[in-house]
Amino acid sequence: MTTIEELLRLVPPPAEPVDAHGDWSAVETALGLGLPADFKTLVERYGLGQFVDFITPLTPFGAHDLLLQRARRLLDRERSFRERYPDECPYPFHPEPGGLLEWAGTDNGDSLCWLTGGEPDDWGVVVWNPRSVAYDAFDVGAVEFLHGWLTGRISTPILPGEVEPSPWFEPFREREHVSVRLSEGELPYHERLRILRDALAPTADRGGHSDEDGARQDHFAATDLGWSLTYETVYGHQIRVAFPPEDAERARVTLFDAARRMGCRVLSATTHLGEPVWT
Repeated sequence: MTTIEELLRLVPPPAEPVDAHGDWSAVETALGLGLPADFKTLVERYGLGQFVDFITPLTPFGAHDLLLQRARRLLDRERSFRERYPDECPYPFHPEPGGLLEWAGTDNGDSLCWLTGGEPDDWGVVVWNPRSVAYDAFDVGAVEFLHGWLTGRISTPILPGEVEPSPWFEPFREREHVSVRLSEGELPYHERLRILRDALAPTADRGGHSDEDGARQDHFAATDLGWSLTYETVYGHQIRVAFPPEDAERARVTLFDAARRMGCRVLSATTHLGEPVWT
């Protein structure tokens, strides 16, 4: 059985986890269920945030209160679908006895659930894709599932199969999202990427890929700044950056200067809603 200590060694937790502490007895009373001990420790050590920019444990504390919000909506959300397609719903839903209860979500809209029959520390994990009505059950708890998926020991067709060599956890912060469109430059892609990362050092890899046409996409974090970035040519030549709102001017100056040294002109800078900024 995988312990929380093994997960902590694999993925270092934040020094100051967000929304990590509160009254577990009040949460359990609201749910009408006790909760597994490994999940409580997971929340207390990591808090609100994402594993490898993909899996978000549902902390029940703070302003977001994700665990209870999801639990209160789950049965009502699925009731009409189950009435029309009962054969597509092999499990009950919380608060029905033994029903599925979500403990984490993914960026793809999947849910990691417990099947809540029996003692909480014995609950297994069900990975559920509501879009294709696919389920995959595992006889392990939340911490063991996370460790297994992050190391490649546990796989499911519902979740991505590619394992990050050095998995990470990014604590939640409010961030602004800006896309900086660039002209082409004479330097090769790898040199432009090096210049960009040097301007933001120290940085840490956060994955990437290239397509069959040679277009590339590289994700990385500016670790001291708390920024997340993508440099790419897949969806046009651009830098995408997410940063705390108070860093807006620093982000503008840093990225515009980096673009100049990359041999590129800034064509535009827009928010995730397409609104122009940094003109």
